[in-house]
Amino acid sequence: MNALERILRSGVVGILVLMTVSCGGSRSDVPGVTPTPPANNVVSVVVDGGPTPTQASVNTLFTTVTICVPGSKTECQTIDHIQVDTGSYGLRVLASVLTLTLPSVAASDGNALLECTQFVDGYSWGPVATADMTIAGESASSLPVQVIGSSSFPNVPSDCSSTGPAEDTVAQFGANGIIGIGVFAQDCGAGCAGTADNGFYYSCSATTCAPIAAPLNTQVLNPIPLFATDNNGSIIELPSVPSPGEATLTGSLIFGIDTESNNASGTQTVLDLDPSAGEFTTVFGGATGALTASFLDTGSNGLYFNDTGITQCTGSNYTNFYCPATSQNFSATLQGASGAGSTSVSFTVGNAETIGDDNPTYLVLPTLAGTYLGTTPTFDWGLPFYYGRRVATAIQGYTTSAGTGPYVAF
Repeated sequence: MNALERILRSGVVGILVLMTVSCGGSRSDVPGVTPTPPANNVVSVVVDGGPTPTQASVNTLFTTVTICVPGSKTECQTIDHIQVDTGSYGLRVLASVLTLTLPSVAASDGNALLECTQFVDGYSWGPVATADMTIAGESASSLPVQVIGSSSFPNVPSDCSSTGPAEDTVAQFGANGIIGIGVFAQDCGAGCAGTADNGFYYSCSATTCAPIAAPLNTQVLNPIPLFATDNNGSIIELPSVPSPGEATLTGSLIFGIDTESNNASGTQTVLDLDPSAGEFTTVFGGATGALTASFLDTGSNGLYFNDTGITQCTGSNYTNFYCPATSQNFSATLQGASGAGSTSVSFTVGNAETIGDDNPTYLVLPTLAGTYLGTTPTFDWGLPFYYGRRVATAIQGYTTSAGTGPYVAF
């Protein structure tokens, strides 16, 4: 039996970990999406087992980035298996992977600026540093990034560490890092810029740390707005996946919307998002009332929502996942935050336990679903939603021919 473990990060990121090594080739020739040819604004993305062979990730989208010491063309490092996350903001790299010495970002009082990234079941802690980042042909200079698990700052404030165990190693994190390319430019924004006790940022000396406000330009930033031209959003293209799944999958991450011939808007449905939270509404028959805090998120490894009519798994390694006796088909209506956009979406919920046990080499699981661990009216449309689709994410305040962000379109 495969041991599966779900980690739901900050209510927006889910990772299912499969204790096996995947085998088999990637698939990019299936119907649903025509692959975008390589270009200056296109980088390959892959769903595979991740960087830890003994603890392979499921439904986790990865890419490769290059970071350099700011201003240097020679002090650089290319890092693979960086998770691609449309539900968060900014680049974070595990300290154990990093071979460069990056300059630290100072807090307003002159001490080092550190960040606590809190998850439902734990946290990641580390300093903010600056790096020049390149991905495909795009670059962001002097980008504030988080270095997770740095040994230079072992004293974690109790209001951070009390959220659960640390997730400061590659094995715990499930990736060598994460690149958040969601709809906002900063990972916290005005709330952290104007409030000291914000729960994210800290001023740290060698021995002590205290909460501190972090100006917008020192916060961990979404790199896309720093690109020269393709800076208003991104598009993710992934091929369709047959049930019950596949071993690996290859697709494309395209930067910019309506900035190049390969990222033009078409006749897709556009859902405008709540400008404060980046959410829209899902109307689903299994829920009580409209789910007004819904979101699309490549960082979640399944579809997460609450429906008491679907049988939950009983195996200890499948807690909070759905295990219907046979696969069940559903539909839901997705509506923009203003109610202007609307579309119907069909999806299938499979038996997580059967899928995991019967297909030990499959790491691409289109029918994986489970309960949402929170009290907000949410439908978390994770990575399975993206299979067979071309999904655009427009950044708040940036314009495209389809409208002004924040919005998602597919």
